[in-house]
Amino acid sequence: MVKVVYVSSTGERREAEAEPGMTVMETAVKIGIDEILGECGGACACATCHVYVAPEWFDKLPAASPMETDMLDFAVDPLPNSRLSCQITITEALDGLVVQTPDRQG
Repeated sequence: MVKVVYVSSTGERREAEAEPGMTVMETAVKIGIDEILGECGGACACATCHVYVAPEWFDKLPAASPMETDMLDFAVDPLPNSRLSCQITITEALDGLVVQTPDRQG
């Protein structure tokens, strides 16, 4: 199992044990992170799983695909470290990954 830390928009931290191969969004939905909606089910067709990746982790992720980059245009308050959590696949190399949810999803 791989540890993922979800930080809410209010600063509340919640750690989760994630299975490699799942996405950050799937894990969030499974454990009930309310601020990650994932309305499209992970198809990269909405921006309701938008997260801010902690700076120390951002460069450890594979680059966002053009489709993800396009969908981030629909996210509320995107920042340079914004990603869609449905596009971040959990691997052993991401043990300890920290993501923060925005105030609201688009």
